[in-house]
Amino acid sequence: MEALKNNTQDAQVVDPVQLSAELVNLRAGKRLELLYERLGSRLVASTSFGLQAAVMLKLIHDHAPKIPIVSIDTGFLFPETYRYAEELMEKFPLDYRIYQPTLSAARIQALWGNLWENGKEGADRYALLTKVEPMNRALREIGGDVWISGLRRSHSETRQDRPFAEQQKRTLKVYPILDWADAQVDLFFHQHQLPRHPLAEQGYVTMGDWHSTKPSEDGTTNGTRFNGEKFECGLHQESNTSDFQI
Repeated sequence: MEALKNNTQDAQVVDPVQLSAELVNLRAGKRLELLYERLGSRLVASTSFGLQAAVMLKLIHDHAPKIPIVSIDTGFLFPETYRYAEELMEKFPLDYRIYQPTLSAARIQALWGNLWENGKEGADRYALLTKVEPMNRALREIGGDVWISGLRRSHSETRQDRPFAEQQKRTLKVYPILDWADAQVDLFFHQHQLPRHPLAEQGYVTMGDWHSTKPSEDGTTNGTRFNGEKFECGLHQESNTSDFQI
């Protein structure tokens, strides 16, 4: 049985369970090739230019270079992240699309203060303004409804049960390196001599905005994002309060 079927409107419908079953036994590069062969212009990939960003960009560059790459500039990224992004974009020339919130960082702080300091509710609102809204706008403008992400199960306990493909509202999300362990990521960096994020040397094991990300004290991701109150930034979880369609 094929993962893709035609509906009455002649558009391809994806069965995420079947697609996950097809992807599980393939290597990451072959997963990307299968996705591009089947879904082509419907695909959009995302990058945060974080600690493992070079891995996904290398894989896309080698196996599916026509996929648009969306990056969300919240206005609160580390200076090192901005510089690292420039280095990676030069090394891997792809179709990058940089999206920003409709409200500037200065305006957000002027109107609501430091939302990330106001508990989970403030952090969730901050995520909607700076990440969810621009990502949804990117998907609408590009016309993609299949979103490729470098999310991995080993990132956190909240990701242990993720399938390779899952439907989140209007968007199918697919994770080509979902099953990669940290050691596999490190080996890939070494084999391909990929540049590391500058903050990796300072104990950072995850990367987000400067105000809500801190180095690890024990080598794990525990407590490294949002003072330990949450880990997901909002892009990779369902929201019951948002009007945005992920």
